[in-house]
Amino acid sequence: MAKEHSFDITAEIEKQHLKDAYEQAKKVITNRWDFKGVTCEFDFNEKGKVITLISANDSKVDAMFDTLVAEVIKRDISSKGIKETSRDTVGGGNTKVTVSINDTLSKEDAKAIVKKIKDLGLKVKSSIRGEEVRVVGKSIDDLQTAMKAIREADMEMPLNFINIK
Repeated sequence: MAKEHSFDITAEIEKQHLKDAYEQAKKVITNRWDFKGVTCEFDFNEKGKVITLISANDSKVDAMFDTLVAEVIKRDISSKGIKETSRDTVGGGNTKVTVSINDTLSKEDAKAIVKKIKDLGLKVKSSIRGEEVRVVGKSIDDLQTAMKAIREADMEMPLNFINIK
């Protein structure tokens, strides 16, 4: 009897890599000549999964966000893992951008992944297990086809394939 193979799909982000990206972006921005003497604040709320950026105007805060995204990408984290959720004007004419960290797979997203796999018509079983989707099948080729289809589906969250057995 053939052995079953499996893998899990999650939206988890490596926390240490994200911290490193945040710290490096902060260092890059504070060393830029166009930010000298300008309000430039970074705040990382790890428990709240929020990064707050404050600067003098929209173009400065956009540069801060772009630098953060570049540092995240350098560490092999999908840029879909961080998303600008709000932009406000705060005291002194400064602009505040709130960036949320998306590292959980919601029930709706998990259901969409399971539906996508079922629509492929492969001989695999997929099930939702909390914040991850487990895909099991006897053929490694079917599992690889499912992985490829999910990667190409362009979901709104970063997807990682783990526990490949």
